[in-house]
Amino acid sequence: MKIVSQIKEPINREMDLFETKFRDSMVSKVALLNRITYYIVNRKGKQMRPMFVFLAAKLLNNGEVNERTYRGASVIELIHTATLVHDDVVDESDKRRGFFSINALWKNKIAVLVGDYLLSKGLLLSIDNGDFDLLGIISVAVREMSEGELLQIEKARRLDITEEVYYDIIRQKTATLIAACCSLGACSVKPDSQDVETFRKFGELCGMAFQIKDDLFDYGEEKIGKPTGIDIKEQKMTLPLIYVLNNCSKKEKNWLINSVKNHNKNKKRVKEVIAFVKEVGGLEYAVAKMLQFKDEALSLLHQYPKSDYRDSLELMVNYVVERKK
Repeated sequence: MKIVSQIKEPINREMDLFETKFRDSMVSKVALLNRITYYIVNRKGKQMRPMFVFLAAKLLNNGEVNERTYRGASVIELIHTATLVHDDVVDESDKRRGFFSINALWKNKIAVLVGDYLLSKGLLLSIDNGDFDLLGIISVAVREMSEGELLQIEKARRLDITEEVYYDIIRQKTATLIAACCSLGACSVKPDSQDVETFRKFGELCGMAFQIKDDLFDYGEEKIGKPTGIDIKEQKMTLPLIYVLNNCSKKEKNWLINSVKNHNKNKKRVKEVIAFVKEVGGLEYAVAKMLQFKDEALSLLHQYPKSDYRDSLELMVNYVVERKK
């Protein structure tokens, strides 16, 4: 059985019902919008985020979920989809998961407006149902994601990023959304409990491991939909590179910075950078850090009694660090 199907098994019924509720949550009176949202829904990914919501809720609530859980999952997916649509505009990307992006098919102006529409739909879903605690969790995530992206842009220009700043960036940019999924699931069934914070932390640690794994793909041989060296070409400072910059001679450091700043379109030079990062131990260091985040996440999970839901979350954490794309 494929790992994702295995993770989903204890929440199959909820995920099927979620599909319908999620589709309904997007409906508009504007035909163009419905055409675009139909396109989005039919090209969905693995849906890891709603899976986190349902697994956290079921683990804490004897295998039961409620309408708030479904709304939490819909809101997070609406917000996540909105950020992806906007990201494709910012990155001038014409593909998303192998399909044309919204901006490629309908142009930037429409893509930005569709992103705004999905964002407002998500917020209104919470407001209309009085889920103000869930809305608080979502709003913090949206703020942090925006700050994380802007922090990364600000730091990328200078290439003087420390490991601590890098963790701040990925915590806000990536981990905060997974943290929100897990705390939403907990909050939907156990509002005002310590579990909400425990699961937020659990999700954050998973998200940190997830992003470091993404960084490692830049140095890998696998075909994962983004070419090797793309982060270097885009001057993104990732953990393997940061480690090497802090652990090489001044001459090597100058060569590295010059390569990333001025020769990032030169394929031969990018290959040399990748080889140097591997040689100095940048990959081993990043892998060790990723596994540290994974182990911390698992130790939080193990505070709870064993169940199908805990097993699935454990599988999910391991999948995050072992996935091939």
